[in-house]
Amino acid sequence: MEGVGLTEYLVVAGILFVSGVVCMATKRNAIGVLMGVELVLNGANVNFVAFSRYTKLGLDGQVISLFVIVLAAAEAAVALAIALNFYNNHLTIDVDRGDELKG
Repeated sequence: MEGVGLTEYLVVAGILFVSGVVCMATKRNAIGVLMGVELVLNGANVNFVAFSRYTKLGLDGQVISLFVIVLAAAEAAVALAIALNFYNNHLTIDVDRGDELKG
């Protein structure tokens, strides 16, 4: 019985990436779009970790994955603050309703 190989990791990462892109393209509210961005970043993280395991990258892929996780946490905090501000101004989080800019 063989273990899990690089191909299986790449398939899972591809599924995560594609589902994140579909989620970003089809969701109309800001929270759904943020979930899609997180899925795309997690798909990239799976690729980094898989390539660091099955190639000569060593720990470099895992370190890059940690930086992506920190970036995703910062992005989520800023984006949720923007979504709360948008909700306070428009009483909805539908991204299509935000068609004017206020200075």
